[in-house]
Amino acid sequence: MIDSMEKINGGNLGKRDFLFALFVASMVIVNTLGSKITTIFGVRVSVGIFLVPILFLITDIIGEVFGEKEAQHFVNMSTIMLLFMFVLSFLFIRLEPNENWGLQSEYELIFGSSMRMTAASIISFITSQKLDVFLFGAWKKITHGKHLWIRNNFSTIISQFIDTTIFDFIAFYHLTEKYTVSFVFSLIIPYWLFKVVFALLDTPFCYLGVKWMKKTGL
Repeated sequence: MIDSMEKINGGNLGKRDFLFALFVASMVIVNTLGSKITTIFGVRVSVGIFLVPILFLITDIIGEVFGEKEAQHFVNMSTIMLLFMFVLSFLFIRLEPNENWGLQSEYELIFGSSMRMTAASIISFITSQKLDVFLFGAWKKITHGKHLWIRNNFSTIISQFIDTTIFDFIAFYHLTEKYTVSFVFSLIIPYWLFKVVFALLDTPFCYLGVKWMKKTGL
């Protein structure tokens, strides 16, 4: 068993690196392009909702194949990258533009999301990702490594609720008098339900991803 795992861990580092790159890229895209709001079935959602399932799917695959410690490493490194991006965005927006460059206001509009929104994104990301990895690992022990679909879905569904709740309350609570606790939850529930549907739909991809990671070669 140990030799088999060493073969997996040692022989598929290229695949792990690919997933790490995809994880970081998805995280950056969610926190940049994700600022656009669209409507799906009458519910106001960020376009980032299409990439959020990828983030949780990747850590589930890594946690299943390489273990909880490696999945937490993904989250920790990505958090550092997110903070790095936040600091650079803050500095570059405030850097004095050349007098002949007339796009400062557009630049600020696109990349200068409010500090409150950015803080909400960072805090919700760190908390929910770490919780997802922890719950996945805990259920793996409880199920003795069986029933991947249980830990894949339940860890994601719970952590996505925490993610949505933390973000919405930090970003919107008391933004105006309209944003009471009940109103914020009226935003959270439908948005979270979309994430639940995506979590259920990505289950086959979790099995395929684990199988792909364990397979020797590409």
